Amino acid sequence: MNSKGSAEDPKGLISEAYKIEGITAGECRSIFMDWALSMPADCGTEGPIRTLLERHGQPDHPMTIVLQEALVPMQRPRRRGGWKSRPRD
Repeated sequence: MNSKGSAEDPKGLISEAYKIEGITAGECRSIFMDWALSMPADCGTEGPIRTLLERHGQPDHPMTIVLQEALVPMQRPRRRGGWKSRPRD
């Protein structure tokens, strides 16, 4: 871990995003993706995200919105295709 980072934000990406004046939601999503890819594979992200929100979460900041969206569970994809979707002759 470098001097910038923490266990939840090893590269300091999230904390730096909060310091960037005028950062956009798209830039925050890109930073979040880099953060997520830098986390250990065996580490869940919910706990670190909650900690980062407690530490940095400023209302109406684009990174806060991105982090909150990351906590919303994804819907299970429905199966598409298979024999039911094939045209019948």
